[in-house]
Amino acid sequence: MTLASWMSEVIAVARTISQILTAGIAITAFALLLYSLTFNFSSRVARVFMLIMFCLVVVFSAESFGSTSKEPYFIDFWLRVQWIGIILLPASYLNFSDALLATTGLPSRWRRKWAIRVTYAVSIVMIVLVFSPWFLGELVTGNLPAPHHQATLLTYLFTLYYILILVLAWINFYRSVQRTLTRTSHRRMLYLTLSALGPVVGSFPFLLYGSDFASQHTLFFWLISSIVTAGLGMCIFLMAYAVSFFGVPWPDRVVKSRLIKWTLRGPVTASLALGLLTLVNRTNQALGTSFQALALIVMVVTVLICEYAITLFYPYIEKWVVYDQDVNDFQFIRSLEERIITRSDLRQFIEMVLAAITDQTRAAGAYLVKSADDGIEIIEKTPEIQIKTEKVDAIESVLMNTPPDVEMVRFEDDVIIPLKNGINGESERVYGYLGISGITDKWPLEPEAGEALDRLKERAMIALRDREMLEQVFEILERLDPQEQMIQQLRAAGRFDQSALLSDVEWMKRQEMTTWVKGALTHYWGGPKLTESPLMHMEVVKTALVENDGNEINALRSVLRNGLDQLKPGGERKFTGEWLLYNILDMKFMEGKKVREIALKLAVSEADLYRKQKVAIEKIADILVQMEMKATGRESD
Repeated sequence: MTLASWMSEVIAVARTISQILTAGIAITAFALLLYSLTFNFSSRVARVFMLIMFCLVVVFSAESFGSTSKEPYFIDFWLRVQWIGIILLPASYLNFSDALLATTGLPSRWRRKWAIRVTYAVSIVMIVLVFSPWFLGELVTGNLPAPHHQATLLTYLFTLYYILILVLAWINFYRSVQRTLTRTSHRRMLYLTLSALGPVVGSFPFLLYGSDFASQHTLFFWLISSIVTAGLGMCIFLMAYAVSFFGVPWPDRVVKSRLIKWTLRGPVTASLALGLLTLVNRTNQALGTSFQALALIVMVVTVLICEYAITLFYPYIEKWVVYDQDVNDFQFIRSLEERIITRSDLRQFIEMVLAAITDQTRAAGAYLVKSADDGIEIIEKTPEIQIKTEKVDAIESVLMNTPPDVEMVRFEDDVIIPLKNGINGESERVYGYLGISGITDKWPLEPEAGEALDRLKERAMIALRDREMLEQVFEILERLDPQEQMIQQLRAAGRFDQSALLSDVEWMKRQEMTTWVKGALTHYWGGPKLTESPLMHMEVVKTALVENDGNEINALRSVLRNGLDQLKPGGERKFTGEWLLYNILDMKFMEGKKVREIALKLAVSEADLYRKQKVAIEKIADILVQMEMKATGRESD
């Protein structure tokens, strides 16, 4: 092989690598555009970043199509399409820098707004001119490294415009960096500013002015092109990383983990598959073979191996990259996720215990009940038995009149056994009751069946105890949720603008108001949630003192009653859908009826009743807010 032929092969390989990297940039930009569209579209910074990614998709997709085309007509078309993305970049960058500056607490004034509008208007005019003979000169092909258009006067003017707008954008970038105060936000803004250089440098068609040099140093041109394109890929990933923190309330670890996994599963996997597919096709062409099926197999296997490797090794990557400083917390959270028992898991366990009890005792069925605020609650039962409301009320009456030290109660054809616990240093208490139907004539059981029942009773008691502890855990988490949401919201808003930490969180106030209203309604006829309610400080309650002889509790009751009356539809009371919310609150809190009685009366399930009750309480809270605003003369707010 001669030196000339060897150099030709090396140049062909370098060109292929550059083309693969170019297609990889288009894939990466499109994936990051979808990421911003999916996860932080609400942020203006992210929306403008999507426009920048769109420009890169246009530029590098058109370059990829143009480089593989053979006909001059198609090459000319794709090169002109590439210019659409190049022309939109300066305006997008100016808009992007303005959005960053506004995020740091310096919103746009009329000069910056009009500058952005003018640059977009100029871009539209130039895009129209791209498909005219004045903006771009004659198409140059031949033996040059890559086809390109000759420069014209308008091309030179655009280059000056390109540089001028980007200088203005970087002035805004610099001001944004100077306005960030915390170390983390300053660091992210700094490498966002530096990495933003990549797209504007890597997208500009330098062959307009350097075609002579490139034709004389073809190998050097393709090597530089590959290096610049690879650097551009790193730059847009760093930009996406910095932008991903804008406008999202999630912790940093969630943002990092989500972006890294998205990048590995999307751009990295797709680029590797495309690169290997291209190499196989070029090898087939060079060898004169036609193993097209091999190319498809290589692409499919690459995707599968990448997905397998990500699934297998990503937990270690996440531990090293995301949770480096919080590895102990990370391990605890992961183990908790794997070990925690959900309500559904516990229900399945109770079903198995009851089925085993029925089988071991040869009973007609079994059920598990416990005491609740409004009477006896049926936790679970076997499908063979039906427990009607009248029977539940009768069981409740029997249990209320049963001494706590009784080991067994006979009720009709059932045996009801208290489930007690006094082990592990705990004081003995009754967690619930196990009912077994159809075994009164077999009681006491034979020793083998009795021993099995004792073990299953212990399992049922543990299930009830764990259910109670689980409910407490979820209740605590629900109480913490608004506070943690507030912290995350303020963290998101205060990353780059510390004045956001001083703003009110309206949704937090609404949740607190709803909680206060629910507590006051729960203790409407007496209790600390009414007598010590923060609602006592409302102006509308103070106004109602006059009508209630200065009694604060009665004043709050009258305000709650007034709010409930405003929820009531007009006309005579009915038990239809439009009266549902009013009826639930009136029957539950004013009349003190039990949940199952209300559900039966209103023909809804207990689960649906609780959901509707939550909606009704939120509406009462909104009504009280309106009453308070009217009392304080702030209705216009």
